[in-house]
Amino acid sequence: MEYRIEDKYIVSEELWRTIENGLKAVCEPDVHGHDGGYTVRSVYFDDMYDTCLAENEAGVDGREKFRIRTYDLGDDLIHLELKSKLRGFTNKRSARLSRHEAERLFDRDDDLYLDTDSELVTKLCTEMKYRRMQPVILIEYERTAYTYGTGNVRITYDRNIGACKDHSLMWDANAPMIPVMPVGQHIMEVKYDELLPDFIREILDIGSLQRTSYSKYYYARVLQHI
Repeated sequence: MEYRIEDKYIVSEELWRTIENGLKAVCEPDVHGHDGGYTVRSVYFDDMYDTCLAENEAGVDGREKFRIRTYDLGDDLIHLELKSKLRGFTNKRSARLSRHEAERLFDRDDDLYLDTDSELVTKLCTEMKYRRMQPVILIEYERTAYTYGTGNVRITYDRNIGACKDHSLMWDANAPMIPVMPVGQHIMEVKYDELLPDFIREILDIGSLQRTSYSKYYYARVLQHI
């Protein structure tokens, strides 16, 4: 599998606006975006022992998480994703789902592998059957993203991150979301293959920012247990 560099930073909205003004001059807006951004909702899976949560907390090298993701509360584009982390690098594999397939996975129907040719769906069904993998939390945020071709650069800004215990509310516009981050704090992620062009690095002013290992999943689950 091909792994990418993924650096995260906690930024204010004011700082992001300054950064965004520079990015607009050299980068392309994300294909998913319209009117400056879009809403992302993801349902994350974990096993009966909360292994993903524990590995995230311990910083275990060589860990992975399953999630089902959709955009702007729609069901026309749904992905099952497996995100892996190894030696500080990340990899994401994805498979397209129908809403019916997504809901079968939410219902822990591990027989779905019989009706699909997706290796990723089959892998999740296997883990549901033998590790009791199950949906555990719904996370939502508003995303603005920019891309640059050289180095496969993708810069995302995620604001108003919220979590809901009830994953069945994936497509409910009124799902009660509890804020995950303190007021005024948001996440900027900088993702690239090998090279981050110097002029983009200067726009981001990375030297003045502190990298973080912030995990939306981890802090949403911690909040869930309060």
